[in-house]
Amino acid sequence: MDILDLFHKGGPAMWPLLALSILALSVIFERLWFWLRILTQEKEIVDRVLDAAAENWEVAADIARQATNQPIGRFLYAPLRLTKNDAETFRLALEANAEDELAGMRRGEKLLEAVIALAPLLGLLGTVLGLIQSLRSIRIGDLGTESAAGVTTGIGESLISTASGLIVAIVSLVFYRLFQSFVVNQVKVFRKAGNDMELLYRQSPPDLSNTASIILRESARENFTPPRKRGRNKFSNSPEVSEPTDSLDSENNQSNS
Repeated sequence: MDILDLFHKGGPAMWPLLALSILALSVIFERLWFWLRILTQEKEIVDRVLDAAAENWEVAADIARQATNQPIGRFLYAPLRLTKNDAETFRLALEANAEDELAGMRRGEKLLEAVIALAPLLGLLGTVLGLIQSLRSIRIGDLGTESAAGVTTGIGESLISTASGLIVAIVSLVFYRLFQSFVVNQVKVFRKAGNDMELLYRQSPPDLSNTASIILRESARENFTPPRKRGRNKFSNSPEVSEPTDSLDSENNQSNS
């Protein structure tokens, strides 16, 4: 049997199961791409920022700012962009940003949880509906005859929806647990990186106000556009604006001479 034949024999419950499988696959592929980008670049970003922070906090802030397209970059940059210079504010900035980033990493988990819960139930519903339709045509006098063979075939086909629902739920559950393990590992990475940065901060507190001003100045330089020179407009006949002269001073000089 091919897939289309099995799909049609599974009954009406196969359509919602198909919709759930498409949703689950979209979340799985999106999360796999998300975690692939994070896990391949995270360690390098942490090492570069911490190594720079041990010597120059301004360079560390610039490296973290350039890595803000990654969660770990935004996490390390959060306390460095502040202007207030104290350890408590530094720690609060790290903790607040860590909660936001970890919440973003759990995106899609609720949808996978719904698929894991609904897929087996929809499969069972399709099986029950198939059994009802098959058993409705059974008569006591037909038991043991050739007419009862079609009933057993219908019962077997009604179990297709249950198997499909279980397959969808099992695949979703595997990736759901995998993504949860990635989030748990990120909690450890964020905690270690935050503790190392806070330790460096307490050993040699940076001048965050100076760092913030440098970052703002660099951003302003990137967005700066030079002013246009004032002169004659080629689309108008207005003369070029010249510097005003002091006519009184010239008259006084002539009278004195």
